[in-house]
Amino acid sequence: MYTTIKVSREVKEILDSMKLSRSESYEDVILDLLEDHLELNPRFRRSLEQAEKEIAEGKTVELAELLAELEGNE
Repeated sequence: MYTTIKVSREVKEILDSMKLSRSESYEDVILDLLEDHLELNPRFRRSLEQAEKEIAEGKTVELAELLAELEGNE
């Protein structure tokens, strides 16, 4: 199933410039961009894993508590 998307002329020109060949589809260009975007660098991945561990251990702060602390530092 295919669909149509609307992009500005500027975005189309950028997509055109990213094609590896004239026959490459816009879908392939967009998929390459999405793949690059979705890959996490190792440092960021480690920070996410650390955050998940802290959440699981209950090392969290209530939003109201954080806001009160921030307001007190103004």
